[in-house]
Amino acid sequence: MHRQFLEVVKAELDRLDIRDINNVQALILYNIGGDEMTVGELTLRGYYLGSNVSYNVKKMTEHGYLDQQRLAHDHRSVRVRLLEKALQLSRHLEAMFDRHIAEFANSMKPEEVAAASQHLRSIERFWLQQLCFGPRIVDFTRVAAA
Repeated sequence: MHRQFLEVVKAELDRLDIRDINNVQALILYNIGGDEMTVGELTLRGYYLGSNVSYNVKKMTEHGYLDQQRLAHDHRSVRVRLLEKALQLSRHLEAMFDRHIAEFANSMKPEEVAAASQHLRSIERFWLQQLCFGPRIVDFTRVAAA
């Protein structure tokens, strides 16, 4: 599903004739929004791999989407914030998301939307549980043998 979502973002970039940024970079910008954050914070909040974020931040800075400032107390860390070009792109993505929400709401009954939302929350809780506690051991005979 995530890949399909990235393709939708790519199609929107193509529709807007934006060629100097890719779909993943566009979502990174959208996730930064009006905040200033370090690359490490962006990695944690956006579920991106650190090396990929560093590369993408470099490219987005080169293309005029991001401003970078070194931290005074730690010159290894960089804070990033959106420039006007990125803010415009974020507004386009927000409009796309609003269109999708409206179309989605018109195509499903409210109770179907509520049920889908509940199922997605259940999946999210399951994945969070996996992160907190690790995978459940179903075959308890393996525990006794270990």
